Amino acid sequence: MDYSLIEAICTECGTAFEHNALLKHYCSMKIGGACDILVKPGSEDVLCELLSLCKSESIPFFILGKGTNVLFSDNGFRGVIILIGQDMGGITVEQNKITAGAGAMLNAVCKTALEYSLSGAENLYGIPGTVGGALFMNAGAFGSEMKDITVSCRYINERGELSEMQAEDMELSYRHSVFSKRDHVITSVTMRFSNGDKDAIKARMDEVLQRRKDKQPLEFPSCGSTFKRPKNGFAAALIEECGLKGFRIGGAEVSEKHSGFVINRGDATYGDIIKIVEHIKNTVLREKGIELECEVITVDN
Repeated sequence: MDYSLIEAICTECGTAFEHNALLKHYCSMKIGGACDILVKPGSEDVLCELLSLCKSESIPFFILGKGTNVLFSDNGFRGVIILIGQDMGGITVEQNKITAGAGAMLNAVCKTALEYSLSGAENLYGIPGTVGGALFMNAGAFGSEMKDITVSCRYINERGELSEMQAEDMELSYRHSVFSKRDHVITSVTMRFSNGDKDAIKARMDEVLQRRKDKQPLEFPSCGSTFKRPKNGFAAALIEECGLKGFRIGGAEVSEKHSGFVINRGDATYGDIIKIVEHIKNTVLREKGIELECEVITVDN
């Protein structure tokens, strides 16, 4: 596939790009082969131009943030990986609102809120993704979700035009948003907070972070919680009740620390992860009559 036009846009705009980038270096599971080309746009205009070109030339592309909920194939990706990172990660504060570029880390937003004594994101502290990715999947923890603080966002629509959307139109629900089913790319998010006590905000953030360290296998590569919460119970409890804690296929393992996590012991392949996820789903369905839904996005083209 000819990527000369992609290269020309990047060169003209001063946008970094890399051929044959290993995707395992760009995701938290640390699995994935090489992509044809990876680009790092630094502005909405450049992103619009890249998206328009990919669509007009029928070039496959994938939008990537921090890669904390993505599993790439060992065969890599035949197309363009568009990495929305710190170059599109600016953060501004206006009274009780924070606007963050889609590439900003959610933790950076939480720390900014703390700096200005703004409350509302404490329970989200420690979620290891970008703001764009967090809104895309309505990330949440400890009873809080992105929908609780989101006011609006800027995004590029399917026609390549910059638009703005209010929170009430985003269809935000458990691990779901309108962006997961439409050809939209989030570029920034505006969030509203309440005024709070700085010491109390910090204490809650510290508590949340410690709970993560105590209960989650942060020392191993993973995609976080592998399965969505079923209607009738909790995925981790169901998996443990089926005797699957510590179960391994190749280098993939159901974490001994938290059975809701499938971890990479260091040499897991894409196939290992897929096989263990299917084994878990089949076992829980057979023994508990509950169908688990994997929340990890798999990319294998």
